[in-house]
Amino acid sequence: MDDDDVKIVSELDDENDCSSPPPSSKRKHDEYDDQEDDDDYGDDEESASPPKKAKLAAGRSAPKSATVATRKKPTSTLLRRPLGNMPPPLISRVNTTIALQTVAKPFKAPSFLNGIKSDGGGRRGTTLGVRRVPLTTRGALHDPEAEGAIILFTPKVYSLTEQLEAKKSTATGKEVIVQEVHVVIDPKLATVLRPHQIEGVRFMWECVTGVTSPNAFGCIMADEMGLGKTLQCITLLWTLLRQSPIPGKPTIEKAIIACPSSLVRNWENELKKWLGPDRIRPLACDNKVFHLIVLIISYESLRGYAAIIKKTEIGLMLCDEGHRLKNSDSQTYQELNSLNAKRRVILSGTPIQNDLTEYFALLSFAIPEVLGTQAQFRKMFEIPILRGRDADASDKDKQISNEKLTELLTIANKFIIRRTADLLTKYLPVKYEHVVFCKLTDLQTQLYTEYAKSKAVKSLLAGNGNQPLKAITFLKKLCNHPALVNKEDVPEAMTLPPNFNFDLCQSEFAGKMLLLERMLAMIKKTSNDKIVLISNYTQTLDLFDKMCRARQWGVLRLDGTMTIPKRQKLVERFNDPAGQEFVFLLSSKAGGCGLNLIGANRLVLFDPDWNPANDGQALARVWRDGQKKTCFIYRFIATGSIEEKIFQRQAHKQSLSSCVVDEAGAEEVERHFSLESLRQLFQLNLNTMCDTHDAFHCKRCTKQGIQHTRPKEGAITAGASGADTSTWNHFHQSEVSKCFDNVLKQCAGDTGVVTYVFQNKSHDQLVVKLA
Repeated sequence: MDDDDVKIVSELDDENDCSSPPPSSKRKHDEYDDQEDDDDYGDDEESASPPKKAKLAAGRSAPKSATVATRKKPTSTLLRRPLGNMPPPLISRVNTTIALQTVAKPFKAPSFLNGIKSDGGGRRGTTLGVRRVPLTTRGALHDPEAEGAIILFTPKVYSLTEQLEAKKSTATGKEVIVQEVHVVIDPKLATVLRPHQIEGVRFMWECVTGVTSPNAFGCIMADEMGLGKTLQCITLLWTLLRQSPIPGKPTIEKAIIACPSSLVRNWENELKKWLGPDRIRPLACDNKVFHLIVLIISYESLRGYAAIIKKTEIGLMLCDEGHRLKNSDSQTYQELNSLNAKRRVILSGTPIQNDLTEYFALLSFAIPEVLGTQAQFRKMFEIPILRGRDADASDKDKQISNEKLTELLTIANKFIIRRTADLLTKYLPVKYEHVVFCKLTDLQTQLYTEYAKSKAVKSLLAGNGNQPLKAITFLKKLCNHPALVNKEDVPEAMTLPPNFNFDLCQSEFAGKMLLLERMLAMIKKTSNDKIVLISNYTQTLDLFDKMCRARQWGVLRLDGTMTIPKRQKLVERFNDPAGQEFVFLLSSKAGGCGLNLIGANRLVLFDPDWNPANDGQALARVWRDGQKKTCFIYRFIATGSIEEKIFQRQAHKQSLSSCVVDEAGAEEVERHFSLESLRQLFQLNLNTMCDTHDAFHCKRCTKQGIQHTRPKEGAITAGASGADTSTWNHFHQSEVSKCFDNVLKQCAGDTGVVTYVFQNKSHDQLVVKLA
């Protein structure tokens, strides 16, 4: 193949954009400072209109159903490194609208029989692991007999009788039997795939080629964060674009990668990383032959340009962070579902929660009609399953419910693959996870109790108020720092200290902030570690920024106001080992998904989200493939406060997965919170070291919360957000010095604000302690 075999049309620079997006589109600019609760929801919301930018590239035709034969990899250790000897793909910058329209143009496939095309001068270049064979040979693209070959398809071997019959058929003009060939993962990619990734590629191949089920061509890749979903999908994509059981023909012609706008550039970089470097060359708009293979596009742009894209057949559609497709009524779901794409793969590191409606939406998108219509699904599964879960359900109803649930999972699990982060312990350094409970300062406690006694809150708890969100937001911000609350909402009975200033980051007035400042100072002084600070509020990020700049610590910030190109440059700058930036400030909603921040080995999640899946995404930014240092992850929780109530809901898997409270209206909140549960939210427990641990009734600890029995070997595992912290190590305030993190135990002793710590160790490995 020559350079024209792979072309990626990358994002258009603003100054080169000579056209406008569709007439109906108007770029939406989120103004975070004007939001009442200042939550940062990123730039990928349902209501956002398509931006002017999109990523483009596309390539080839439909496969024959095939069986899979496995081949064992050699046991020798192989280095994980990108491909190095393929001709670099072309990257061209063209007008966005023209580029999108180009997807529908005819595709001229290069010759695959000889593994490479002539460049016009009779010279042949190197290939991406392509075996050079004579022009007359119609064989597999890669040698299935080579050492370490990973075979996805093994052709049927015809008997001598069948071969003779085939020759007779050829002579008489009848239909000829086409000898199929092996489909083998490109050897260069095979050397970097880990065993679980090979299994994942094979699973997806079987699903999208109809091997799993003859009439189904989709699946859900639901591996936890950090297991290499991107590399697995790139391997699948490259194989489909280059091979099929039919000699000389690819399986697909064109592919779309739909993802959040913050990940468009990341996907482009990953394609370059694993398939070779890029070379910039202009693409003439009047060129009659376009070798466009992959379109990388944000969900927002895809909604706006769906009318153009749906005119052509798409061989494969990959939906990254696909959990946003769990609502079948959303505009994004409807537009993507209307595309002419038979093969569909949903990628999501978020656990598929026990919600039947979400289950139906995701599976119906990836494999249409596998569960029938929504009415059929409700009658067959949803109603009987929910009836059996009712507290007053009869034994017969419970039995029917269990049978129906088993039947549903039997169907669904054929198309869903999910592996946990436990697999990473073989490849990554040790990770220490901590949940750190910090007591409120005197000022925070006074504000909290006075606000809970205010007329507005009393009216709300009596059932007469209609603004629970305002009250909840006040308390959540107060737990971070008193300077974050609106001045007008401060109870009249409160007198603020004379030296208190709403415009400064005065850490002494907030327990969590005081601990954070001490930890940052110690980390900076005693190590070369970098750290990521994550919050749900942009106002909190503002305070972090003030703190860092006051101490002259190098700081970078990523939130929903930043353009996509700048985001990726920021990430690359922070991950550069030679970079001087010490702190990376990250908005949970804008940057919680997909970002790789392995330049840091420490991370603080400063406030909890109602949905544990969001926290799980945020917590997975640093302990990822490529990380070389021991990792320390911290979740800060204000002791006895509303934050503990939120954390407990996560721990008991009662989060509001279908309604994130911060985004909902009062009516939605009231639907999920009874008056009694609202009363519990507003109660501040001042007589506890850890309300969450009290609720465990832990048998490994005394009544005072002091651990006398360590967890059983293997009980502590590397889990994501929402893991069962009752199985972790428990350290009372008086025993925090026994935890394994020198920074935490030193700063906890200095500040006196830490009341309790849960600690989890991913696996056993020698850890280099701080000096």
